[in-house]
Amino acid sequence: MKLHEVRNIGIAAHIDAGKTTLTERVLFFTGASHKVGEVHEGDAHMDFMPEERAHGITITTAVTQCPWKNHLIQVVDTPGHVDFTIEVERAMRVLDGAVIVMDGVRGVEPQTETVWRQASRFEIPRLVFVNKMDRPGACFARAMESLERRLDGSPVPVCVPTEDNRVIDLVHGKVYSFGGDRGEEVSTTDVPPDLMDLFNAHRETLLLAAAEEDPALEEAVLEDEYVEPAAIISAIRKATLAGRAHPVFGGSALRNWGVQPLLNGVLALLPSPLDRPPAIGTSLDGEEEQLIEMNAKEPFVGLVFKVQLMGGRRHAFLRIYRGTLCPGDSVMIAGKEQTERVARVFDVDAGSTKRLKEAKAGQIVVLAGVRWAGTGDTLCDPSHPVLLERIEAKEPVLGLAIETNSTKDEEKLVGVLHKICEEDPTLSLQEDEETGQRILKGMGELHLMIVFERIEREFGVQVRAGRPHVVTRETMGGSGQADVEMDRLLQVGDEQIRLHASVSAQTSPLGRNDGMTLDCAPSIQPSGAALSNAQVEALENGARDGMNAGPKEGAPLQDVAVKITKVELYGNDSSPQALRIAASQAVREALANAGGLVLSPIMQVEVVVPDENMGSVLGDLQTRRATISGQESEMGLSTILGNCPLQNLLGYTTELRSLTRGRGQFTMEFSRFDVG
Repeated sequence: MKLHEVRNIGIAAHIDAGKTTLTERVLFFTGASHKVGEVHEGDAHMDFMPEERAHGITITTAVTQCPWKNHLIQVVDTPGHVDFTIEVERAMRVLDGAVIVMDGVRGVEPQTETVWRQASRFEIPRLVFVNKMDRPGACFARAMESLERRLDGSPVPVCVPTEDNRVIDLVHGKVYSFGGDRGEEVSTTDVPPDLMDLFNAHRETLLLAAAEEDPALEEAVLEDEYVEPAAIISAIRKATLAGRAHPVFGGSALRNWGVQPLLNGVLALLPSPLDRPPAIGTSLDGEEEQLIEMNAKEPFVGLVFKVQLMGGRRHAFLRIYRGTLCPGDSVMIAGKEQTERVARVFDVDAGSTKRLKEAKAGQIVVLAGVRWAGTGDTLCDPSHPVLLERIEAKEPVLGLAIETNSTKDEEKLVGVLHKICEEDPTLSLQEDEETGQRILKGMGELHLMIVFERIEREFGVQVRAGRPHVVTRETMGGSGQADVEMDRLLQVGDEQIRLHASVSAQTSPLGRNDGMTLDCAPSIQPSGAALSNAQVEALENGARDGMNAGPKEGAPLQDVAVKITKVELYGNDSSPQALRIAASQAVREALANAGGLVLSPIMQVEVVVPDENMGSVLGDLQTRRATISGQESEMGLSTILGNCPLQNLLGYTTELRSLTRGRGQFTMEFSRFDVG
């Protein structure tokens, strides 16, 4: 398959908007699957993990391929739940285009905003599919309006759904009807008189968007002349690739209508790997940039965007940006000075794989045999080292103590947890120094529950969890200063070594999310003395030792400026070791004198409830110290937007169901660490 005939796309949305259902129809209509899997029946092809089928949600990114009209579409189905945002983040990093699925009734939802921001961050061209248009209250025009209002998008209608399960093709002036048992029989007719008003209203919007991109079309549009479909597609494609337009399609994946026109839109409007700008790489020291052209004949470069245990073995998902990779090739992990040998290269289809003899630029493949490469690592030709931008993972916000039901499984659990954390960068494992418990930290209660289920199923280790532990940070409540003179004798064998140094330090708070700064240019006493390179390095390391934890709870520090103001030396006794210890003590005392503030995870929340329950739900949120930033009502449902400390939201789903008789919905996403 030639690269210009390939489309690497992701399908992303808010939870329950119908991503996986749409993907199942794509596989069926393209012939990649001979059976339509249903999420509600637990047999969706892309939801291959037992936990996904049991909970009815997508948990992990699944990759598959399907042919459509002499093209190859590589499809990445991503999770919609906010706890698994890393799966969307790393998928967006390696995609060429995306399809954002929206609920025709709800329009833009919280996770829609999240995936939209992720796509914008990586400048991913995208189409929008307004799904569930068969449901009462669905409105195509309202969905486009919410896309423009809440996401600052530029919606351009291309295929508009009707009330009787048809789709109007605005480009070609045709109406699609879907017949057969599964909607596989597509017929086209001219636009009938009863749909002409709807057609004309939306086509005007389409033509004006095309005219903005192509001055040659402008006069024809203004003069109400006929415009060739090819010219419209060319103009809208140009705007889509540049991010100035977001073509919108509509239908119902569950009812099997509107999917084939969307597939045509993917080929016509989304980029091939050759249409995307070259990736930007740097030299290993980060000083020189180079463009990574999509060329199979140049030295190999690829990015590992995911590590997953498949069949009990470690596999790495790789997007190849340049060159060709074959089984047996040696590759370098850029920046780690390690070389690995690729044992096998696979095409991947959800949970199954097929061996390849070679893989070329533009492909997404799975590697077996790589032991050290992790998420975000660049693999490259050892003789042509280059470093691609890494994939950043969010910090975990919720921890649970985890232990085995049987002491004989303790050692096995440690190994299992390290494997799981390596696979998922948003997980981290720590040991509580006071209790000796292992704390597994993740993005939320559902995230950790799924991990526990996987540990029991895949590794046969029965585990139990303690009470939730909310991850915190610390910062300074004010400025602090400390002077420390460290003078001690250190016994080394038969010899006594004196460590003697004086260090003064100042600390002050910075603005929220400004990071940590260190100024290590002190005045030196006695006058005329100077620090050696080793002493300067020791002073900096000591200061950083003191900056590792806050004075109140020992949590990681953020938003603090530290300055080493003065150093007094005592001849040979002021060794680098002495300076490091004194600097560390001075910084810790300065932090303690300033007074610490504990920062809790603040979550951005959206609560949707029936209008009649609005008052009781608002009152309950206020008792949880939530700050309400907005609310709106539509079709008997009220949407409440705000921020709330995570600690006060634990178990909130159960309380919300009680307040609304099971009709309320609640989503939250990490916003920032702040004073709760």
